[in-house]
Amino acid sequence: QVQLVESGGGWVQPGGSLRLSCAASGSIFSINAMAWYRQAPGNQRELLAAVTGGGSTSYVDSVKGRFTIWRDSARNTVYLQMNSLKPEDTAVYYCSALIRLEVPNREEYLEVWGQGTLVTVSS
Repeated sequence: QVQLVESGGGWVQPGGSLRLSCAASGSIFSINAMAWYRQAPGNQRELLAAVTGGGSTSYVDSVKGRFTIWRDSARNTVYLQMNSLKPEDTAVYYCSALIRLEVPNREEYLEVWGQGTLVTVSS
């Protein structure tokens, strides 16, 4: 069994910063891409940022220059540093990972999601 556990959400005033963490654990052989999504009330879940196994990153335009994603492969953890937060950043934030499972004699992959962490930006 594999799981992702997120932490770091909370309340912050506009212009403030938060750092989210997401740690993977379980029968992991390796982790390919890791990503952060968010879902605001009444909206669809949207992809914010992703990082490949090699460390290449990509961002949606709305967070470029404000959010930074990176991973610590030794700890199977992905981070999202969020700066200059705006009220419209308020949402539940989810991490996801494409994980190759530790299964003998074959390659098996699973997309795993975290449980979500709430970020509220308001004065």
